[in-house]
This record gives sequence, C-alpha cells and structure tokens, in this order.
Amino acid sequence: MGRKSNLVGVIGALSVFALACNVAEAQPQGHGGRREGSVSHKPEFKNTRERWFSLSPEDRQVFRRNAERWMQMGPEERNQMRLRERLHREQLKHEAEKALHEAGLRLDQEKRELFEQRYLQERRRIERELLQEAEAKRHQQLPELQERLKREFQEPSSPAGASTSSPVISVTPKR
Repeated sequence: MGRKSNLVGVIGALSVFALACNVAEAQPQGHGGRREGSVSHKPEFKNTRERWFSLSPEDRQVFRRNAERWMQMGPEERNQMRLRERLHREQLKHEAEKALHEAGLRLDQEKRELFEQRYLQERRRIERELLQEAEAKRHQQLPELQERLKREFQEPSSPAGASTSSPVISVTPKR
C-alpha cells in the first residue's frame, strides 16, 4: 500500500509541477501576472484535478508512464533530463523567434508572447501528426518486411539448395 500511495503522491507532485510550468509559460513577463485586457488562449484550470480530467486518456497514460520512469531515475539522471528539457525549450524558443523574424512582423511584447505560444502549439500538433503518419506507414510496411525476411531466412525446400543445418555426407571414398 505504501508504494501505491507513493506513486499517487509523485503523480500529484508531477502534475502540480507540470501545471506550474505551464502557468509560468503562459504568464506575461513584466508586471507580475495577468495584465488587464490580456487574452489567454489557454484554458484556465482551477486545480490539478480539473487539469488531469481535461487530458485525453492517452495523455493520462503517457503521464503515468513518465511519472513511473521519473520515480525510477536517480538524481543524476533527473538532472540530465531537466537540462535536456531546458535546452529543448530554448531551441524551440529560438525557432519561434526565427519564425517571427522571417514573417517580418513587429509585435509588442504581449502579441509576441501569443505568437510564440501559438507557434509552439502548432508545432506540437504538426510533430504529433508526423509521428502518427510515420507509425501508420511503419505498421503498413511491417508485414511486407516480415514476409521478405521469412522468405530470405526460410530453409529451401528444393534439393538443389542443400540446407546448411543438415550434415553433408561425402560419397567419395577415402584413399
């Protein structure tokens, strides 16, 4: 029972952490919170439970698996993951800035943040779709691959191609 409650505690802590990260990302920089008249395109959640139930069943399952993996990691491994995530976020931020620059837009800070937020949302959507397409293609091609490998590695049934697994008998007399 202790391990199960520990898992629930970690999931709760990670969901609070994820929520805090998302809230921190959504907060405009500067005046310490939301500005009057600012429009947020992210749904607002009152608590972690509400956020949890807003996730799709697939996303909940991914979250659970990630939480379990996180629990099994050592401190050094966790620090490496944090560093990797930070670097990934910085790279995405630079790419969003590059997209903004290439679009030739000159936006105030608030609209700039909204642009970046939308860019990241759309990029995640595109990457998810590409991943699904790659998975679908893989599943289509796997049966063909399996059949080809089966033919390639199957023992020949004709007498012309002797099997390497059966012993070869020499009919030449020894002198």
